[in-house]
Amino acid sequence: MKHERRLARRLALQALYEIDSVNHSPEDVINRNVEENKAMTDTNIDFFRNLVLGTLQSKDSLDHLIARYAPEWPVNQLAIIDRNVLRLSLWELALFDETPLKVAINEAVELAKIYGSDSSPRFINGVLGSLAEHETEIRQYLLLDLKAE
Repeated sequence: MKHERRLARRLALQALYEIDSVNHSPEDVINRNVEENKAMTDTNIDFFRNLVLGTLQSKDSLDHLIARYAPEWPVNQLAIIDRNVLRLSLWELALFDETPLKVAINEAVELAKIYGSDSSPRFINGVLGSLAEHETEIRQYLLLDLKAE
């Protein structure tokens, strides 16, 4: 299960990177990833799809929170990988109740180690650590934002 979730997160980050950098259709990117990863279970496909679509749906709110809690790092100036690791993990830790806070942060750091620069893991850990201190407030903000849509 842990390995399958990790694969879903990796694919979700890759999908978000592609969507953010070249503006491909989210559904096309998701469908292609599912097709290319036939070993994924239905549960894991749902998790992957939720990660991508949930992150995209909440992108503006996530960016607002990142900017609010890490003001020295303008979101539009972050490396695309770092920006999307933060969005993905923040969405997961705030809105996906099945993932404990420490797991979401650890998984984000692992993604940063694989896909980011040498300084990405420390940066991601620091920003998410700051955000985690306000977990309840962030959850409420994102839930209210989702209900408003």
